[in-house]
Amino acid sequence: MNTDQAFDFLRQAGVTEDICIQTVRRWLRERKINYEGNGLRISGYILEDTDQAFDMLMDAGVPESISTQLVRRWLREGKIQNVGNGTRENESMPKEKVINRGAYTDQDKMIRQLKAKIKAQEEHIEGMEKLHQNSINTLIQQRNKLKIEIAHIDKEKNELQKETKKLLQENIDLRNELLKIKEELSRGSKREQEQTHTPPPPMQTNHRQKLGLSKTASPKEVLAGYKKLLIKTHPDHGGNAAAFHYIKTDYDQFRSTNKEK
Repeated sequence: MNTDQAFDFLRQAGVTEDICIQTVRRWLRERKINYEGNGLRISGYILEDTDQAFDMLMDAGVPESISTQLVRRWLREGKIQNVGNGTRENESMPKEKVINRGAYTDQDKMIRQLKAKIKAQEEHIEGMEKLHQNSINTLIQQRNKLKIEIAHIDKEKNELQKETKKLLQENIDLRNELLKIKEELSRGSKREQEQTHTPPPPMQTNHRQKLGLSKTASPKEVLAGYKKLLIKTHPDHGGNAAAFHYIKTDYDQFRSTNKEK
């Protein structure tokens, strides 16, 4: 076996590249490998027997259970010529150096412990990744929920703005209407002041004209007309307080005049 075949032999056994290089160099110094390869690392190496293969795997630090499986597979694949007699001694492995399989027990134990730790760390990392992903999903759900709430708030804000504009317009309309009534009342008071310079018409005729009644209307009809106007202009019925006060004054004046008569 040359250095290239030895390297492939160890790589097939699952040994890391650094350990492969160190082991091949050591085997070359110990003359366990006959000559150096050409660096191409061509596979197809053939071992003399199963004992030689098993001893070389154990010497490279491969656990016994894995070594046994590899030797059986290589024997089926024709990479090992013969089945050994169990002594595990051959020309490439000097007789004075017989591998003690018990020497690797502690190493196997350490390897198993390291593998268990690595597995535990991998499970921990996997759990942290799942937790991280769950946190991301939760944050995404909360973000989407906040977006929906913000959209709902914006909609309510727009509706409130529309309602506010509507109320402002109604307030403006009411103020305009109030100003209009005040102007009408002001013009009416001016007309009354102008009429003081002329002889006033009979009281009954004046009240009947205001109510739109005929000159022959009876006092009861005049009172009924005033009551209807008072009801219409009363603030509790949606009327105007100034107009109600104006009509109430005429109503009281008419009643007092009829009582005197």
